[in-house]
Amino acid sequence: MTLNAHRRKPARMPVQVLDGPDGHDVIIEGRLDVHTVPDIRDAIHAVIATGEGELRLHLRDAEIGDATGLGIILHLHRRATRAQRQLLLIDPSERTTRLLRGCRLDRILAARPGPGRSVSGTVAPLTA
Repeated sequence: MTLNAHRRKPARMPVQVLDGPDGHDVIIEGRLDVHTVPDIRDAIHAVIATGEGELRLHLRDAEIGDATGLGIILHLHRRATRAQRQLLLIDPSERTTRLLRGCRLDRILAARPGPGRSVSGTVAPLTA
């Protein structure tokens, strides 16, 4: 028995994990929301538990759709920290960057531009 009332094709896995010499690259595509977070969480939990080094989340093609999407990034940061790994957000979109800045999570989560991109639209903090 199938419960797919809208007869949509099953979505492909929104997470791709690549092993690197100094950690793991996790490429997330599509919308991070209540529907996709369980798949993303399970895949990244396995990577955190079995690996070492940096955990780089590539968010160029990802969009945070709701609070669940934002919450999973924060949860993964905490989980990686407990496993003594560093979580880095690679190439987040401008929308994601604004959202993190608005929630002041940019103070906790480290972000890097992707290859060939520069950090734009950021303001250096003022010092007194």
